[in-house]
Amino acid sequence: MEVEENKIEQLLVRTYDDRTQLGKDAAEMVSKKIQELQQDKDYVYIIFASAPSQNEFLETLAKATNIDWKKVVAFHMDEYIGLNLAHPQSFGYFLKENLFDKVPIHHVHYIQGDSSNIEKECERYEQLLRTYAVDIVCMGIGENTHIAFNDPHVANFDDPYWVKIVDLDDKSRQQQVNDGCFNSFDDVPTHAITLTVPALLQGKFLYCMVPGKNKARAVYQTLYEGVDSRYPSTILRTHQNAHLFIDRESAQYLQKSV
Repeated sequence: MEVEENKIEQLLVRTYDDRTQLGKDAAEMVSKKIQELQQDKDYVYIIFASAPSQNEFLETLAKATNIDWKKVVAFHMDEYIGLNLAHPQSFGYFLKENLFDKVPIHHVHYIQGDSSNIEKECERYEQLLRTYAVDIVCMGIGENTHIAFNDPHVANFDDPYWVKIVDLDDKSRQQQVNDGCFNSFDDVPTHAITLTVPALLQGKFLYCMVPGKNKARAVYQTLYEGVDSRYPSTILRTHQNAHLFIDRESAQYLQKSV
C-alpha cells in the first residue's frame, strides 16, 4: 500500500489510493492510540462522528481485537433535533448499528435529540464533556467544510459553548441526501444539536477521515484557505495532534506535492 504523507502547518495529511485502505489504516492508528492510552488510564474517552464517510473506518475498528472496549467511554458529536435513538436517521442509531452494538463498550453518552428541553440537553451534554476530558476525536469534514454541524454561518472558533443548537445550511442538508441518508432535501431536519469547534479541539488526538470525490473541494479548502470560520475545518491545521486521511478522489484538487 502506497501512502503519501505531508504536513500542512500542524496537520499531518495521509493520502491513500482508495477509501478502503484509508479506513483500515485510520482504524489501525486509532486502535494503537487507544491501546497506548489504556496503559495508563482507567478509561479512554472518545468522540465519534456519524456519516457514511466513516463506514470503512468504523467497520475495521469494530473488528479490532486489541482494544479493551470495557475501558472505553464514547460520545457522539451531533444529533438532529426531534429524532430519538430508535430513529434510523438519527446519528446515535448510526453509531449503534456500525460500532457500539458490535463491541463490549463500557458506556455511550448519547445526545437526546428528542428531549423536551433542548437547551437543558445541551447543558447536560456539555457538562459531561467538561467533566470527562476527551482523549480522541474521530471525525469527518462536510462538503461545506463543516466539522460536526458547525456550518460556516454558525461556526465560532472562540465559542463560549461546547454544545449548542444550530440551524443547518442548505449545503449540509443536501449532503445528507447526497450521502443517501434521506430521500429528499425536504426530509432532512433543519436544526441539530452540535458539539462546537472548541469542544472538538479539546480532544488530545484528532483523526479525520475524508474519502470521496464529493469532499474534494472541502479538502482543498481545508488545507489552502486561511484559517477562518468561513471554512471551519481549516482550524484543524492549528491542532498539534491532528491527522487527516484522504483518498485519491478527495485529493483530486490538491497540488501534486500534497
